[in-house]
Amino acid sequence: MSLVQLMAWLEGSALGHAMRDNGVWFYGIVNLTHILGVATLFGSVVILDLRLLGFWPDAPLAAISRPTTRMAAAGFGIATVSGAGLLATKATEYVGNPFLYIKIPAIGLALLNVFLVHRSSAWRAHKNRDLTYAERRRLAAMGGTSLFFWLTSIGAGRMIGYW
Repeated sequence: MSLVQLMAWLEGSALGHAMRDNGVWFYGIVNLTHILGVATLFGSVVILDLRLLGFWPDAPLAAISRPTTRMAAAGFGIATVSGAGLLATKATEYVGNPFLYIKIPAIGLALLNVFLVHRSSAWRAHKNRDLTYAERRRLAAMGGTSLFFWLTSIGAGRMIGYW
């Protein structure tokens, strides 16, 4: 299935029809929900990533990692579901939008980074002991990478509407 066919299917789906057929208020509420999801995701990510980069060294990483990752996951879920609705509204119009081709891979790379962080020995160790300098540097690099990809995704997503 080509991208054009996939977007046509999405636009013609029940979700696409619901987004178009339920009026401007429905679209607006889904859009606001998307913003809430992105804000929850990125608000949590920025706190955790800045801590990984060395901000607030007196705040134990173990104390903030669990709530921030849970909130980020909830925000991502909300943003994903609402974003699918926004895309389905007029999916075929986005096929040539270059910012969509930046946003989606940036999200994929951000999620790959999340996977790699959680699989790292440093991340697993942070809950049980103080990290070594090398472990802190590895997590800092991953935190910086995370900020880059999430900011890229958010910036590209915002620009989609202006293309």
